[in-house]
Amino acid sequence: MVNAAGVEGKTASVDTEKLRASAKSFLNSHQTLPRYETVQHAAHVFYGDLCRLIPEVEKLAERCDKDDVRGQVALVAAEEARRRSTEIERSGLTREFERVQRLARLVVALCDHYETLAGTAMCLVCDRPLGADEDTMPYDRVSPSGNSTRSGRIHSLCAEAVRRD
Repeated sequence: MVNAAGVEGKTASVDTEKLRASAKSFLNSHQTLPRYETVQHAAHVFYGDLCRLIPEVEKLAERCDKDDVRGQVALVAAEEARRRSTEIERSGLTREFERVQRLARLVVALCDHYETLAGTAMCLVCDRPLGADEDTMPYDRVSPSGNSTRSGRIHSLCAEAVRRD
C-alpha cells in the first residue's frame, strides 16, 4: 500500500524537495546563458538525479493496479525520462543549455510523479511537503487563461504570499 510515509510504511527514499529545488533553481536563475562549465555541471547533476528517480518512480508505479492511471502515466514519464537522459551533448552553448533545461524539467516532472505515487502532499505555493502537524488550508486558483484550476492545499503561512500576488 502507498501512503504519505512512502511505500508500505517505509520512509520515502528520495529527497524530492532537494531535487526539485536544484532543478527549479537552474531553470529560473539564468537571464543570460550561463558559462559552459555551469551547464556541464548541471547536466551531470540532473543526469544523476534522473538515474535515482527513474527506478524509484518505476517501482512505485509497478505496485499500482494495472488500471491505475497515475501509475501508467508515471511509467510513461519514466520511460520518456530514460530516453531523454541518453541524449548526447549538443553542439553550441545555446543548444546544450536547452538540452540541460529539458533534463531539469524531467527531474521536476519525476519528482511530481514520485510524490503522487508515494502519497506525499505538496504545498501548491512553495512546493514543500505538507506535514501532518502543519497548519494548512484549501487552495483553488484559476489560471490566468481561465482554462484550468489548481486545487489542493497550501501552508497557512503561504496564504499571505498568494494574497500579495
